[in-house]
Amino acid sequence: MKRTIIVILTFICLAFPAFAQGSKADNVFGGVVKLDKTIHDFGDILLSDGPVSATFTATNVSNKPMVIYNVVSSCGCTDVEWTRQPIKPGEKGTIKATYKNDEGAYPFDKNLTVYFSDPKQPVILRLRGESHARKLSLKELYPFRFGDLGFKTVDIKGGNLSQDQQRSGEVVVANLGSKPLDVKFTDISQGLALKLSQNPIPAGGTAKLTYTVTADRNHWGKNYYYATPVVGGKTYKAVVSPTDEAKKTDAGTEAVVAEPNPELGAGKSRIGIFTITKENFTSWTKEQRDAASCPVAAESTYSFGKVKAGSTVKASFDISNKGKTAFKVYKVDSEISRIKVSPFPDVAPNSKGTLSVSMDTSGMPKGECLIILTLTTNSPLRPIMNLFLTGWIE
Repeated sequence: MKRTIIVILTFICLAFPAFAQGSKADNVFGGVVKLDKTIHDFGDILLSDGPVSATFTATNVSNKPMVIYNVVSSCGCTDVEWTRQPIKPGEKGTIKATYKNDEGAYPFDKNLTVYFSDPKQPVILRLRGESHARKLSLKELYPFRFGDLGFKTVDIKGGNLSQDQQRSGEVVVANLGSKPLDVKFTDISQGLALKLSQNPIPAGGTAKLTYTVTADRNHWGKNYYYATPVVGGKTYKAVVSPTDEAKKTDAGTEAVVAEPNPELGAGKSRIGIFTITKENFTSWTKEQRDAASCPVAAESTYSFGKVKAGSTVKASFDISNKGKTAFKVYKVDSEISRIKVSPFPDVAPNSKGTLSVSMDTSGMPKGECLIILTLTTNSPLRPIMNLFLTGWIE
């Protein structure tokens, strides 16, 4: 039977030019608009609840009127309304999003792309949560356990992050025991801060775990930040309870393959939060942007044809720099460990460089294969570039 292998990075959406981001954790964009939040988490809802709505408030913190030009949803499952009239300095506007909640029992994470008159770059808002066919017990909702401390997942998506900025978010954790639970964290990665909304957590209750990641220039692309829960004074290895809820797979991705993080999961003692870190161009002037690097790949896809399983595929991508300053690749990411990338030297203006890649196909399922490489760069036009390896494994 034909099988398609698609290795997709969770941050492929970054192929679009850089989205506006807030300064530090205050959700101010371009010094013009302040949002009360950029993520709304509905938590656990039931299909029988029907449509659910969230409102984002935008305050004009500049000295001139601002307009919300348009709000575009990532799918037809979300309806959007927003303030149409100009928002004067100091005044507020709203963006109301309604998730139809009719796609079945599964986790959802939807994007809203908001276009303002200023800042010129769009801002991304997110709606997320998990819909269920029936009411679940606390143990079913939080299948990852460290003693009596329950998590929905230990592999936490922290979102996109620019240098010189912070990214904050929260997840809900549960006390699955019959007594109040004291929780601390140790072995916390540099750049990560954690805080519980209440501690101890009441028996059978929940608390919000807020995380804040601070960018630094030693980390680019996809990076994990770890912490070890200490529950009731003890460190536990994670136990994963089975769940009887079938998770929906999006159409066309039934055979998606990505290697899980070996540092996380059953038998491991840590949680992990990953962010996607790119260059920060928000303070750049027009002159700086005009003088920046401009990478252009001769071909974005390399087809290796048909190969026998166990063989090594070698590929190369030629990248020209049409800009006025040197082009740099800070990092190349892939979701499979079988990919090896040779160091990529800086490319001078009007010059060309070659990105060399090898892939060991040992153990990979047979069939059509698509691998995505994600490059984090110093180009404001293409801060993230995606390149593709495609072929067939026999």
